[in-house]
Amino acid sequence: MATRHVATVFGGSGFIGRYVVKRLALQGYIVRVAVRDPEAALFLKPMGQVGQIVPLYAPVTNEGAVHRAIDGAEIVVNLVGALTDSRSAPFHVVHTEGAARIARVAAACGVGKLVHVSAIGADPASRSRYAATKGAAEQAVRAAFPAATILRPSVVFGLEDKFFNRFAAFARLSPVMPVISGASKMQPVYVSDVADAVMAALADPAAQGKVYELGGPRVWTFREILSFILKTTHRNRPLVNIPMAIARLQACVLQHVPGKPLTPDQLLLLSKDNVVSAGALGLADLGITPTPVELVVPAYLSRYQPGGGRRPAVLLPQEG
Repeated sequence: MATRHVATVFGGSGFIGRYVVKRLALQGYIVRVAVRDPEAALFLKPMGQVGQIVPLYAPVTNEGAVHRAIDGAEIVVNLVGALTDSRSAPFHVVHTEGAARIARVAAACGVGKLVHVSAIGADPASRSRYAATKGAAEQAVRAAFPAATILRPSVVFGLEDKFFNRFAAFARLSPVMPVISGASKMQPVYVSDVADAVMAALADPAAQGKVYELGGPRVWTFREILSFILKTTHRNRPLVNIPMAIARLQACVLQHVPGKPLTPDQLLLLSKDNVVSAGALGLADLGITPTPVELVVPAYLSRYQPGGGRRPAVLLPQEG
């Protein structure tokens, strides 16, 4: 009788999760996709054989549900994260308490390997609640499951991302492109490379207990990224510098408005560089060659061009 290998992926229906679930299925795992809304994860089922991908109701706030999702699994991957702090899903609950619960239950259930996906800049002492709770989560995971592998990606890009797509959509509607902290640096990393890093960390025993920072092959300033988006989408929009004081005021006024452009916490993150630290382990140490932004992003940003990319656009000079 064939051995049944089980993997549990928390947040498996999210941006990175769908790529990880597909890879695990291709390797023959029964994949439990632990999510708050199993109905929203049904789109993952065709990525595997019949019955191979199983969406489960397992919010990270529910101890019993987390235990049921993990019990019997050989490996666990935690991809749960929130981009904005909210009353229904506070950062400390989703990031720190949720990660601690997953790691503690994984250890109690005898899970062999745990991969925890964090973020570059995770630091319990950070002024940003996002970064601080991510940092506290890493500490909690390490305390409960010392052999866990921690991955810290920079800004992640790909077809479903909320970074390049967000600013491209904004450029389509706005007559100008606001620039906040334009000199801040970031190292965008391709979502497929992040998913490959998860798989490599699971496959390599030497990766256990280590921290890897994941960044693409090029360091960009935020201004360079916005200029690239405008050029790629054929939008002639002036890049207008917005003083941080004005940006903070706007963010504070609009922080409870649906669809708000940037929250005060996101402004704190944007004001700091988001690049791989000198000397840190990275994609190369996992045997992965990082994919350039220029090789992937233009294809999915074409829909934001005049005519949805279906007709030639007049190329206009862009501000560098």
